[in-house]
Amino acid sequence: MKRKIYVAFFLPLLLWNSGCGSNKKEVRDINDASRDNMVGEMVLKSSAFQDGEVIPVRYTCSGEDISPPLEWSKPPEGTRGFALICEDPDAPSGTWIHWVAYRISSETLSLDEGVPPVEETSSGMRQGKNDFNKIGYGGPCPPPGKEHRYFFRIFALDEAADFPAGLTKGELLEKIEGHIIGSAQLMGKFSR
Repeated sequence: MKRKIYVAFFLPLLLWNSGCGSNKKEVRDINDASRDNMVGEMVLKSSAFQDGEVIPVRYTCSGEDISPPLEWSKPPEGTRGFALICEDPDAPSGTWIHWVAYRISSETLSLDEGVPPVEETSSGMRQGKNDFNKIGYGGPCPPPGKEHRYFFRIFALDEAADFPAGLTKGELLEKIEGHIIGSAQLMGKFSR
């Protein structure tokens, strides 16, 4: 009898702790999402600055505030589209989102500088809302003083990411959860 009570009481707890009994959907942070790069290694780069270097003023709020040129290597097999997020984890109020873009064609391996701040570009790429409460790219604009880091991350997806324009970073990450098959990042720095 004691054995039956033990099994009846502890088995559900074990299943619940292992995740088998939970249907709660967790939305992961961008850093967790970028760890999904299990298939091949992608590389993201810019002709405007190297990884870890200073982002030229032209691409910041102190300059023209236009998006930098970006290009990435061939994605893993099965890629149906891309999503892009740029953020500043050093912002005083917490991570600041500078750019959310998705529905980028699987045939696209680069973005020219100066992507227009529109909900949908002529190529069909859609853009979300940044933390300036605007659509499209908003360049680095830190308070005077400490240098900030800006992470551009490209995600290869096994779906086309055909979502409506205007998504926030959190909304996008929730929608692409489980569909990331490759990723790459480029980090630039800027201070005023």
